[in-house]
Parts: sequence; C-alpha cells; structure tokens
Amino acid sequence: MQLWGKARSIAVRTARAALLSASFAALAACGGVVPSPSGQRPPVSPPPRPTPAPSSSLPQPQNALLLGVRAGPAITSLPMTGDDAAGALSAFRESCARLTTRADGSGLTRPADWRQACTAAANWGQGAPSAFFASYFETARVGDGRAYATGYYEPEIAGSRNAVPGYSYPVYGLPRDLVRARPGDAAPLKDGRMPLGRYGPDGRFTAYFDREEITNGALAGQGLEIAWVADPVEFFFLQVQGSGRLVSPDGTVTRIGYAGQNGQAYTGIGGLMRERGLVGSGPGQYSGSMQGIMQYIREHPVEGRALMNENRSWVFFKVLEGDGPLGALNVPVRAGSSVAADPRFVPLGAPVWLDLDRREASGLWVAQDTGGAIKGANRFDTFWGAGQRARTIAGGMSGRGSALVLLPRGTLSRLGVR
Repeated sequence: MQLWGKARSIAVRTARAALLSASFAALAACGGVVPSPSGQRPPVSPPPRPTPAPSSSLPQPQNALLLGVRAGPAITSLPMTGDDAAGALSAFRESCARLTTRADGSGLTRPADWRQACTAAANWGQGAPSAFFASYFETARVGDGRAYATGYYEPEIAGSRNAVPGYSYPVYGLPRDLVRARPGDAAPLKDGRMPLGRYGPDGRFTAYFDREEITNGALAGQGLEIAWVADPVEFFFLQVQGSGRLVSPDGTVTRIGYAGQNGQAYTGIGGLMRERGLVGSGPGQYSGSMQGIMQYIREHPVEGRALMNENRSWVFFKVLEGDGPLGALNVPVRAGSSVAADPRFVPLGAPVWLDLDRREASGLWVAQDTGGAIKGANRFDTFWGAGQRARTIAGGMSGRGSALVLLPRGTLSRLGVR
C-alpha cells in the first residue's frame, strides 16, 4: 500500500522513548544500541525492504557545529504544502516549552534563539502555516546533507494488565537493582557515562541479565510485571519500537512506553539473517521486512527463539497516561509530523525538511524523538502512528535523499556561516 504526500490521516498514536526509537533500521540494517531513557523508541512491509544506512569507516565529528554547516535554500523555494506545514507547526508548538529551556547538543542553537519563533507559533492564527516557517526560519545543511530515513510506528498487540489464560508472557517494569556502576567499579562508556548493570551479593558490579536470562525467568517473582502479553514474537518487535498499545480481551487499551533498558548491546536480528543468507528472494529466503523476519521466526520456532536471544538487549516499560506516546522531548509524537534524529546533529524540536526518493516521507517534519539506531548526521526515523497502515508504511520505509534543518533566523549569521 502506498501513500502519496505525507499521510496526515494516520492517527496520532505513536512511539518510543529512549529506545525506541528504534526503529526497524535496527532490525533490517545491523542496529546499534537501544535508545537511552531520554524518551523513546525503535517497523514493516514487503519490498521495498529497508536497506542499511550509509556508514563510514572514518569517525564522525561529535556534533553538527564540528561537522560543518552550510546555508541552504530559501524556505519559500521548498515545495511545502499547507497540510504539511500545518502539521509541523502544531508539532513545533508542542516542542517549544523544551526548546526554549534545554541545552542543544548539536552546538547550533541556544534556548534564547527559539523564543521569537515560539512566541509567534503560540499566537499564529489563520495565516498560512508555510508563511510562519518562511518568516521565522532559515535552512541549513549539516555535513553533506545526504539523508537516510526509516520508519517506526506504535504497535498494537494482545495484552492484559492481569495474568489470564492465554496471556503468559510478562511485561516488566524497571527493576530496582538495575543501576549505573559507581566510578571505579567499571570502565566508562564511550560517552563518558558509567555502564548499566547490577551489584551482586558480593558487592561486585556485573552486567545485567540479558534477554535469554530474562526470558528464562531471571526476574520472575519480584513483582515487576506491569502487564502480560499473548505472543512473545509480537512483544519482541514492540520492544524494538520502544512503546505500543496492549489490547485486552475486552477491548481495553493500555499504552506502554519505554522506561529503561538492561544495558546490553542491541543487535539487529534482520542484519544477522542477512549475514546468514536468510534474506532474499530465493528458495528458503525471507523478506528483510518485519513481516519476513516474523515469518522466519514462526516457521522455525527453535531457531527463531535463539535468533531473538542474540539481541541481548531487553526493554523495560511503564504504563503511559495522556495524549499519545512521548518522544525524547517528553511531548507526544505525532503521526506524519514527528521524526527521530540524532540530537548531536539536529536540535531536538527543530523542523526538518526531507527530500527523499519516498514521496510519502518527503516534506516537513519536527525532530521530537531519538532512537538507538538513529545515529549520525542526516539519519532520521519517521513516525507513522498506530494501526496496520502505519505498520506497513513504517516497515517498508527506506528513503534516501537530502535533508535541511530549519533554524531560527539569524542563527547562521551568529555562527559565521554563509
């Protein structure tokens, strides 16, 4: 099923904080590490199947300012539609409370830079939304501007808040013994933080239980269960997304979101299948989409269970209340308007223009989320909402093209960029 021009009709029910992102690129490519508790999540249709994101053997500068920024074209030259701009304006408004108060890891903006645009957004009446962006923003190209975008969505699976017949797989909340190592007890991570793990009875710090250990009952009996699900395979993919909706037998819906992760490295099982010759169009091969991976797991339950366990990462959840799942900015992510990005290269809350070889994902987005596999400049994960249509679009999303970040007018001049 193909949607042309960013599908605003998809419901605003979304996905994944701190992980989430994740995103199916983590499955179909080779994945990185699951998102951190900053707010997320981490997609699903036959061809075109997602392809690995561009990579480089050379280390990339640590933020956009160090990588290099160039002035882009005038906003009035972009083929922005009214619906597209309206959705982005609404999402931008919701981001403003955080934009004007939080530090920008990209090095491009300061909280004060956003105040004029945010004040205008709050009071923007019936004027054309595209005129708002043309009036208060300028475009910038980060690095070479070559973009790669995947998709994510909010899964709906059978689940119950209580353990009832047919719902026997636990959804765990954050364990109390999952902590960061004290300085001196373990080597720091590359980002300078101490690793996640647990302290044993002897007081020594050790890695936390991995997926196989947790699946086999390492956390049973601790009262950590916040819900139960019917299908462990569907739940595995919900963990990749980082959030989702549990639909009980009586139709009650419970939304769950990312609460934390066990500190184990994320491994994309789609990448493992590809390495082993299981992905393709030949005999005995499967589509690289989420559906294809699921099909393999269900047709080979023993091997499939072992494959899932090779992703040692486990996501813990919390019950979400209110309007939709929250992204890394702690505001709801919106279908067709919210995109996950690497905050080192895109200010979270900033509008982003994508011009891709996938028309349904081309247009104006707002960076409101992050993802474990969404790393590097011009790497994006587009959010499509909930339901089968969202699942289909997100799972098949693999778009390449160019990206522009929209910054408050005057930013480039302050940075000395021409």
